[in-house]
Amino acid sequence: MATRRMIGFVSRAFVIGIAGGTGSGKTTVTEAVIHAVGPQHVALLPLDNYYKDNSSLPFEERLELSYDHPDAFDLELFLQHIQQIVSGRAVSIPVYSFKEYTRTQETIEIQPAPVVVLEGIMLLVDAALRAEMNLKVFVDTDADVRFIRRLQRDLIERGRTVESVVKQYLEQVRPMHLSFVEPSKRYADVIIPHGGHNEEALAMLTARVRSLVPSEKVVQGGGWS
Repeated sequence: MATRRMIGFVSRAFVIGIAGGTGSGKTTVTEAVIHAVGPQHVALLPLDNYYKDNSSLPFEERLELSYDHPDAFDLELFLQHIQQIVSGRAVSIPVYSFKEYTRTQETIEIQPAPVVVLEGIMLLVDAALRAEMNLKVFVDTDADVRFIRRLQRDLIERGRTVESVVKQYLEQVRPMHLSFVEPSKRYADVIIPHGGHNEEALAMLTARVRSLVPSEKVVQGGGWS
């Protein structure tokens, strides 16, 4: 059996965590970081894929669950996958359906890479997750902007109604953000104000990412062997 080894860099990948409230612009920041490093050198693990499997519950009961509390996520599996991919092993991440409020039967295989990017609202809440990160980023955006973005996204991409989005925001999203997400900002190494469209902050972050990921961590000679 052939052994797997990294060519050109140390065995442990560089892990970047990108956190922030719903609609804050985490995806925009994530895309900027990936572009700065090069997509061929990045393994992306979105926390949204790791909502717990509620397929055993009737659809009506799934609607009543809180999806903005740390307990909504399978953090144990997420941590396990982080540790596996950091050590150089591929992982098969779950696929979650936001229309059915549960996981699908599909998975996505993510190959190891010298840079691992984590993205999610609860990334900085859990101490075990924070311990895996080399750089912790918090995307900080005003609440009204975040709500508008979430409303647009849920109506267009997830087939929600205005009434359901407003109800979920007032009863779950806002209180859980104030209880968990906002306090986790104190753990960040870098805070990006005004969301993912802050070009100056993004330029500074991507420059820092390039400097923190030494050139010797770039895979040479065809990557893994």
